[in-house]
Amino acid sequence: MKKEFVQFRCSVYEKKLLRIKAKKSGLSISEYCRRAAFGNRIIERLSEKHIEIYKMLSKYQNNFKLIGNMFRKRNPELADEVVKLANEIRQHLLNFRK
Repeated sequence: MKKEFVQFRCSVYEKKLLRIKAKKSGLSISEYCRRAAFGNRIIERLSEKHIEIYKMLSKYQNNFKLIGNMFRKRNPELADEVVKLANEIRQHLLNFRK
């Protein structure tokens, strides 16, 4: 249970920046400052637009994998290029999660 009250001074600009960063991460300003002070990981929440882009990229990655598998016997070079592209998209998706 949190009972103690701590204050610190900052400029108006710093307070606005703290408020913006806390809002992006879905935390209150006090919780954001607490996590920052203790070195805990602060994760920015994804907006609706980012979620939509993530879903679209995952569809593209899946479709390119399927296309690569479809052309595997007919044109192995094309299949390899398509699979490379699918793997690049996958790497971007994995970076998106971090």
